[in-house]
Amino acid sequence: MIQSGEKPRRFAPVFVLGCPRSGTTLLYDMLLSAGGFAIYLAESNVFNVLALRFGDLSEKAERQKLLKVWLASKLFRATGLDARDVETRILRECRSGGDFLRIVMDEIARQQNMQRWAENSPEAILHLPQIKTMIPDALAIHIIRDGRDVAMSLGKVRYVRPFPWQKRQSVIGAGVYWEWIVEYGRRYGKLLGQNYTEIHFEDLIAQPQKTLDRIGEFIDQKLDYGLIQQVAYGSVSKPNTSFAIEAPKQDFNPVGRWKTGISSQELLRMEQMIGKTLRDTGYTPSLAKPQEPTNIVVAATRSIYRSYFEAKLWFKRNSLMRALRPGLTASEIDDTVLAEDHAPDVQMALRERTQ
Repeated sequence: MIQSGEKPRRFAPVFVLGCPRSGTTLLYDMLLSAGGFAIYLAESNVFNVLALRFGDLSEKAERQKLLKVWLASKLFRATGLDARDVETRILRECRSGGDFLRIVMDEIARQQNMQRWAENSPEAILHLPQIKTMIPDALAIHIIRDGRDVAMSLGKVRYVRPFPWQKRQSVIGAGVYWEWIVEYGRRYGKLLGQNYTEIHFEDLIAQPQKTLDRIGEFIDQKLDYGLIQQVAYGSVSKPNTSFAIEAPKQDFNPVGRWKTGISSQELLRMEQMIGKTLRDTGYTPSLAKPQEPTNIVVAATRSIYRSYFEAKLWFKRNSLMRALRPGLTASEIDDTVLAEDHAPDVQMALRERTQ
């Protein structure tokens, strides 16, 4: 039975989450291409950026600050909305990041005559309990990719910076970051029960329709891979890869790059650090006997990285630390959007939809 204010599952918002470079954008764009979802070709960054940089949104002054910065950013331009479409409601009704996201996405859906929307901000998985509290009917899809391939991709875009004593970028830190964020996601996912599911990026690539059928059952919506290929929004037609030189090739395959792209020495160290999580998520370490860190240097390195990630997360969440940080600007928001500005894409997509 649907409780008061609760929508049927087929109308519930869908959150596509996971470690960055795990295929979240591809899956998100596939959902949009399948039809039935409002088109927003961007990461909202509400929970992992905006909500963390502004104060209590129950205060009108904070809502005004947020609105001013957001309206000047790519995130707003990608909505296809006029500022007047959402300003009044945000200033009058918004009390949290969840309220902000709902107001914006509901308006996009209303103008596009859609009954549901999806959201794609990978690192929002670190804030999954808050998302579920603020948006109780939210459905979360955690897409997991082989941590060794993720580490290569993150290393390519320099996502995890080296420590001062390191001479160059290393995939080791990126691998530990994958483990850290995947563990957070799986632990939080257990709290959501039937409103959380996991899929593997490799399954989506190798068996797209079978995997989409699983997702479709979870979100209560048919997902036709043939239609998705025909519509092909965003990364469905243009691979969102860190290895851009490979994308035009017909035999482009994002699976298993680590086998030739990571040196044997780095692979040994990485698998000593994240081997257990690789196994727990269905991947087979290349080592004959995958093991936990046994070398004191390896164990210390893993511990330092994880402590560093925890400290950054604490710093972002802490209200006192937030008050000491300079105000967020539109250019800083745009820097968090790794993809190109999709405002022209969304306008073209909407024109095609109405033809």
